[in-house]
Amino acid sequence: MKAMVLAAGLGTRLRPLTDSIPKTLLPLGSYPLLVWNLLLLRKHGVTDIVINLHHRSDQIRQAIGSGAQYGLQVTYSPEPVLLGTGGGIKKAEAHFQGEPFLVLNGDTIVDLDLADMIACHHRNQAIATMALRDDQDVDRWGAIELNDHDHVLRINGKGSTKGGSRRVASRRMFAGVHVLDPLLLRDVPPGVFSSIIDAYEAWLERDAIVAGYVFSGYWTDVGTPERYEQVQQDLAAGHLHSPSLVP
Repeated sequence: MKAMVLAAGLGTRLRPLTDSIPKTLLPLGSYPLLVWNLLLLRKHGVTDIVINLHHRSDQIRQAIGSGAQYGLQVTYSPEPVLLGTGGGIKKAEAHFQGEPFLVLNGDTIVDLDLADMIACHHRNQAIATMALRDDQDVDRWGAIELNDHDHVLRINGKGSTKGGSRRVASRRMFAGVHVLDPLLLRDVPPGVFSSIIDAYEAWLERDAIVAGYVFSGYWTDVGTPERYEQVQQDLAAGHLHSPSLVP
């Protein structure tokens, strides 16, 4: 399976740290945030990766190059104008040659068994599989409502309207890691800014199967100075472990 890592964002909430460096290159231990995600993919056998670029793209190209130093094959999808998660993934669609693929956020640190998540996606014959976790502030992130089979019913209240077996059994938050079938992108307009969540909601309204992969490992979105400081403290305290360059 191939993968896409989203790295085009401006990182405005992390300013002034991101005035001179893209947020995905902010250091965490021995590696930039982006490299943590690349090594997570390699750990689970995913070595063909596309990275979208916008803010300070030359620095990311220089730091990652072809990916060979990490045992990877990396290509790039430049966005002269930001396209959002929907438009950005749509722009890279041809790279995946009609096969399901993984998507990760380049500024998220997560301890997740990607191989098991991929297996879950295939078992469910889903149009997409979302990595989900419990969070006491689930409404702040946007609640993902699941039935008792861990199939997604609604996102932020939008999606399936059926009752009965569609009863909500749990509410969780989306961790920003997902497996997508290219069919999910069918109605995403090319070259236009959009959120991939819009595509999810449209397919849920058609009662397509969107699976939830619930995990309990470490997760943080390094989107603010406070969370960046916290993840550094977590690393120092041994709550997460730096990935290895050795395959």
